[in-house]
Amino acid sequence: MLGHATDLEDELGDVLEKALKYSGLTEESLARLSGVSAAKIKDAEDYRYDLTPDELRRLAEVLKLNEIGLSALSRGCYPLPDLGALPCALHVLGMPFGVGRVNAYLMAGPGSDAGILFDTGNHIAALERVWPSSVRRLTGVFLTHWDADHAGGLEGVRSRYPDARVFGPLGREPECHVLSGGETIESAGFQVQVLDTPGHAEHHLSYHVRPLSRPDCGGVLVAGDLVFAGSVACAFHCPRRLLMNVRRVLAELDGETVVAPGHGPLTTVGNERHFNVFHY
Repeated sequence: MLGHATDLEDELGDVLEKALKYSGLTEESLARLSGVSAAKIKDAEDYRYDLTPDELRRLAEVLKLNEIGLSALSRGCYPLPDLGALPCALHVLGMPFGVGRVNAYLMAGPGSDAGILFDTGNHIAALERVWPSSVRRLTGVFLTHWDADHAGGLEGVRSRYPDARVFGPLGREPECHVLSGGETIESAGFQVQVLDTPGHAEHHLSYHVRPLSRPDCGGVLVAGDLVFAGSVACAFHCPRRLLMNVRRVLAELDGETVVAPGHGPLTTVGNERHFNVFHY
């Protein structure tokens, strides 16, 4: 895994803020239900942490969060798995966006100069700065959703690789092959299974990718803004559907499947089943 980062997308404060939104609670109502003061909860949302293990346990119970993962996150030691070797090249193309970073992913078979790209980052210039010289051709571009940080570089990618077919969810791009989930596409020696995973956005896809030569392997889940190491994305469309899809995908895929999220480090399905704060 080339370019693999280790910084998590979310801290404890981010998780608590999302959990409050998804539960429909306020800091005051959470304080009444958990016995943890509203001031402490607000401090934690502002990244000032003074919560005891027992207070974290009570917050996890009320918010229906994974206590093991929440505790690990609070100590700054959320566990990331040893990913081992993959039967293909997975290039993590991490790019700055605003105050954070966004990931695109490029996959190619052993010894091949042709690959498939998942998301494009915000701009082609940022993508080119992290592009590996070993991949000179694209056969397919797969978009998870149409947010600017994930699809803003598409026009530039299209101009540089005009032969690549573009796939993605329903959106504004007229020349995109629209997918809705359930399709299986073969490209550059890979089988790409399309998963419908709305929640962050109304139209959001994830992709389960395996080499055609190794259909038995766990492969890679390109998750976009569905699930992150330790957390989940902001549910701008529907929190209920986001959490339902996170739990469904983590339940259905093999535990060894590598999770390649739109933000933050790589992880695995098995790791997130055990530790992800929102996998309760």
